[in-house]
Amino acid sequence: MTEQPPAPDPVIDTTTPHSARMWNYWLGGKDNYPVDREVGEQIRKVYPGIVDVARHSRAFLGRAVRLLAGEYAVTQFLDIGTGLPTFDNTHEVAQRIDPACRIVYADNDPLVLVHARALLTSTPRGACSYIDADVRDPAALLDRAAETLDFSRPIGLMLLGILGNVWEHDEAGAICDHLIEALPSGSFLVLEDGTNAVDPEAAAEAEKTRAEAGDPYRLRTPAHLTGFFHALDLLPPGVVSVSHWRPDPGPFGLPPEVAAYCGVGAKP
Repeated sequence: MTEQPPAPDPVIDTTTPHSARMWNYWLGGKDNYPVDREVGEQIRKVYPGIVDVARHSRAFLGRAVRLLAGEYAVTQFLDIGTGLPTFDNTHEVAQRIDPACRIVYADNDPLVLVHARALLTSTPRGACSYIDADVRDPAALLDRAAETLDFSRPIGLMLLGILGNVWEHDEAGAICDHLIEALPSGSFLVLEDGTNAVDPEAAAEAEKTRAEAGDPYRLRTPAHLTGFFHALDLLPPGVVSVSHWRPDPGPFGLPPEVAAYCGVGAKP
């Protein structure tokens, strides 16, 4: 059989803002384009707390993965909507605890694909793969993930800042349910998304700005976010601001609440 040449990288659209690249901009990264910085600045002006949201959300990822890989000995992770690689990516945090951890990243942004191929490298004992997939097609995404992950063993499902890209509440809930149903008992959902609970007026302006720029993102209430865990056992402290979810000890007490809420739930 003749070996097929590798598929060319997809074309990157630099004329429309993308959430992964704006997130990279807010985190201080350089993997973004003028349109991402322009819209990112518009959002920051009407919603100054977005930079704190990005940083605290990243810190939450690390704490949640350390908990699952450490205390619960989870060795498989499916990170959907991973965004651009930055610091302490899921596989880096997990494989520091257990080098045999297996991680699948899924995203549908061509720039993420290019960087993931180069940067998301595993330890020799573990595995780390990237799939070009859309959360709106969970069946196809799960099929691809099963090439690397064993769905008969517990998996940590990471949905960080991704379901806000699904505008309709019912559709977002159905996607989440589909993904959770595919997981075996002993698996976990790690979820974080933007909320309009902290500063509703600024949230409405930010939501409007993103929609007008062609990158709509739905800011949900804490009650909506809690609903995603309806089939799971929520771990303490429940659904709270990312800055208040099991924060690392510090001399100044709890950091301020930010407008992204999160939770971790176990599948019975």
